[in-house]
Amino acid sequence: MSNSNYFAPTGGHPPQTDVMTDRAMFKTAYAVIPRGVMRDIVTSIFPHWNDTRAWIIARPLSGFAETFSHYIMEVAPGGGSDTPEPDAGAEAVLFVVSGTAELTLDGKTHVMSEGGYAFIAPGADWQLKNNSDANATFHWIRKAYEAAQGVGAPESFVTREVDMDPSVMPDTNGAWSTTRFVDPSDVRHDMHVTIVDFEAGGSIPFAETHVMEHGLYVLEGKAVYRLNEDWVEVEAGDYMWLRAFCPQACVAAGPGRFRYLLYKDVNRHPKLKL
Repeated sequence: MSNSNYFAPTGGHPPQTDVMTDRAMFKTAYAVIPRGVMRDIVTSIFPHWNDTRAWIIARPLSGFAETFSHYIMEVAPGGGSDTPEPDAGAEAVLFVVSGTAELTLDGKTHVMSEGGYAFIAPGADWQLKNNSDANATFHWIRKAYEAAQGVGAPESFVTREVDMDPSVMPDTNGAWSTTRFVDPSDVRHDMHVTIVDFEAGGSIPFAETHVMEHGLYVLEGKAVYRLNEDWVEVEAGDYMWLRAFCPQACVAAGPGRFRYLLYKDVNRHPKLKL
């Protein structure tokens, strides 16, 4: 896999001359948060994080996405946290899209640059700092780990997208592939965060309709994406949030690749009581 251009938001504020018409949508089965609405005034700050702001683009909501939260974190030079995670039962994935961050995970420090990926196991001890002279931007996907009887929890690890081999989907001639950072058969993991890649013209040629809920952040390119009964244009920097069983498909519009960071919950029985 060659190096990629990962889109990272920068905030700002639109001028009064801009029109309000946009692609933002919040419907029963899905939401679209386009990159143009990720502005300064919608950022959050967290306790114990210094010189850091976050765009919260997914959080558990009754009747909607229920298993995860998803932030885009922007850490200024000198910023970061010694106590980043408030929930001892949370697991996480970090994926760096701009700049450099130093992650100390269970006592070992890793310098993570663009394309760096970390899985943080529940209960892990970690800290993150930006010791560079430019902003560091990364995705932080959090989930309450769901233990399974007789199955141990997975271990933390740090890697890079460039070091992983994508898995080509059958009968696609390389037009559709997925970069998986954990073995799909490893039932210790109850979530997968992958990168899905389409060459120009590649497609999901059927309406996927399944129990897993999704968060999809477009890293690069553009596409026409089917969400429930609608076809929606999306581009780098847009975010899609899909309920379980929301039908989905897509066609990569070109001229370059279309790529997104994908969350889904996996490998556990559905809860029978809410």
